[in-house]
Amino acid sequence: GKKLGYTFNHRNLHNVSLGQGQEVVAEQALDLAAKEGHWVILQNIHLVAKWLSSLEKKLEQHSEGSHHDFRVFISAEPAPCPESHIIPQGILENSIKITSEAPTGMHANLHKALDNFSQDTLEMCSQEKEFRSILFALCYFHAVVAERRKFGAQGWNRSYPFSTGDLTISVSVLHNYLEASSKVPYDDLRYLVGEIMYGGHITDDWDRRLCKTYLEEFIKPEMLEGELCLAPGFPLPGNMDYNGYHQYIDDALPAESPHLYGLHPNAEIGFLTQRSERLLRSVLELQPRDGSAGQGAAGTREDTVTALLEEMLEKLTDEFNLAELMAKVEERTPYTVVALQECERMNALTAEIRRSLAELELGLRGELTMTSDMESLQNSLFMDTVPESWGRRSYPSTASLGSWFADLLARISELEAWTRDFSLPSTLWLGGFFNPQSILTAIMQTTARKNKWPLDKMTLQCEVTKKSREDFASAPREGAYVHGLFMEGARWDAQSGIITDARLKELTPAMPVVFIKAIPEDKQDTRGMYPCPLYKTRQRGPTYVWTFNLKTKENPSKWVLAGVALLLQV
Repeated sequence: GKKLGYTFNHRNLHNVSLGQGQEVVAEQALDLAAKEGHWVILQNIHLVAKWLSSLEKKLEQHSEGSHHDFRVFISAEPAPCPESHIIPQGILENSIKITSEAPTGMHANLHKALDNFSQDTLEMCSQEKEFRSILFALCYFHAVVAERRKFGAQGWNRSYPFSTGDLTISVSVLHNYLEASSKVPYDDLRYLVGEIMYGGHITDDWDRRLCKTYLEEFIKPEMLEGELCLAPGFPLPGNMDYNGYHQYIDDALPAESPHLYGLHPNAEIGFLTQRSERLLRSVLELQPRDGSAGQGAAGTREDTVTALLEEMLEKLTDEFNLAELMAKVEERTPYTVVALQECERMNALTAEIRRSLAELELGLRGELTMTSDMESLQNSLFMDTVPESWGRRSYPSTASLGSWFADLLARISELEAWTRDFSLPSTLWLGGFFNPQSILTAIMQTTARKNKWPLDKMTLQCEVTKKSREDFASAPREGAYVHGLFMEGARWDAQSGIITDARLKELTPAMPVVFIKAIPEDKQDTRGMYPCPLYKTRQRGPTYVWTFNLKTKENPSKWVLAGVALLLQV
């Protein structure tokens, strides 16, 4: 205030936190401040979206004729997506904008987490050593869960709004528990932090397991004995003062790498590759789409699309004759039901592909008026992306159109081979199903019927063989052989028969053929096993299929932190 030649005191300030009907108060404050030369702070304007047009008019009204010392400060939470950008353009254009960027990297995140406290915080608990150790571990935990999201689906299946409020409340709970008990209640602390403070944000079961595993690794009795490493080469520090902890971070924290999060270095390669692909895709989409770039460019575009759709129509096989197939079936076993369902869904997809391509072909010849759907299809073909109408009838996939169509033809070929006599193939391509869960359930149903076991008391046992698809000539008597699985975050050691660390630059190594059979739940042996989730694509999350127990000599927590999963497509 003094630098502006303006004497500031609390009477000159109007601080309004918006929401709960405070809009009238805000308008009165603006009118008074404009007249008297006061300052107005409007907090949380993202909570009053409908009032923002009135605010824009009010600010425009006071932009002329108001006191020269009149100032307005506005704050809002960042919007989670472009569709949530609600602040009027007029306000943004006439403002000096300041954003608080979230820190990037473990070094900055750990300093930022520690900045929420002070020397007074470290001295406020009677159990000083325990309090300081656990507080630092919580700061590291907060930094890890906040920054891990940059690794995409291998980091977290879904994105969560973890905030510094979660950290400060967790430390308050820690203080209260230590003051009330002479012993450190590790289990209680892990539960409150992992299931309530941070876990309250988490909606995915596998992400909840990840959060719980971090806390089991960071908050345990060994932390007070100087035997705990928060990351490779980064031991939990001993009893220090506040500035000492900041200095320890600068001196001891290793350089930024996926190891700090428990991930394999390949996770960074995958994350950077995906980011690059998104950038290049955006650049490609910026190309002109009409004839403004010249008749030659437009002609080339139409020629490319015409050639592509003609090739697709030529390669696309006829639909499955369901009536004929059902007449061939002697007994409707669970396996034949799955095969017929897959044929039905494939027919729906190929019919839409054939219809839309034929329609576009007529449009490009000038025999039909081009509609918005036809233009959208044309753009997708030219940009090598799967058209929306095909995707709705299809299966989850992250592939480009060329790869997707080749994959579609391979799926049709597999179905044709299976439906010739409906005998189970020697090995099943699990990734080739619209609904992989259906064939896995069929394995359990077949075994349950044969042995007269209750279906709800059964589970699937997974045995990884040392062989490839070509080594199998016939299906097993019970269960099924499955091929086409990939592992992300680690690899399968076929000689030792266990999960082991991935090789550098091998992001998704292929698995050998897997033998899957159904067994009663009480016969399942979970010792030395890592419960590994199976997903349809690298997007993970909603593409979850099943959980297979895989053998491991390492502690399963290592693979949880590394985000190890099986995939049906890469």
